[in-house]
Amino acid sequence: MKVKNKKTLCALLLVAVGIFGYCLWLSLRPVEIIAVHHRGHGSSAVLVRNFPLTDNGKISWWLKNKDMLKEKYNLPRPEKDGDFTVIFWLFGDGYKATDGYDRLCFDDMPLPLNCIDKKRIFSANHSRNMGISFITTGGIYRMKENGQIVKDNAE
Repeated sequence: MKVKNKKTLCALLLVAVGIFGYCLWLSLRPVEIIAVHHRGHGSSAVLVRNFPLTDNGKISWWLKNKDMLKEKYNLPRPEKDGDFTVIFWLFGDGYKATDGYDRLCFDDMPLPLNCIDKKRIFSANHSRNMGISFITTGGIYRMKENGQIVKDNAE
């Protein structure tokens, strides 16, 4: 092999190792819950940083942390019929003033910094008819009675 080819191969290997290391670092960062806003009617908004990147990672995180969420944040807060929705939003650059159009604003926060940019990344829902479902950027997943998670192909 020529010296030029060896240098190119080493450079590509170094880049690949760097990308792998960065992805590993991203996946190992702990999820940071910034705030929880209960919005009524069984709905809550959770503002987070460092949420898992993959659909599987998001669902696994929910399943592993649902007891902690109940204990620490009283999540979910189901309606009398058991229905609930917990939506996870990326906190991004923090609270901002309303833009009058496309920011998500919270009534339980003082003005003017009571809104965030809408970057929904995950939700966990329960309804009498559909059971538990998870909505991610990659689709809708449902939990069967046996606990198995399957992707809903009816999109």
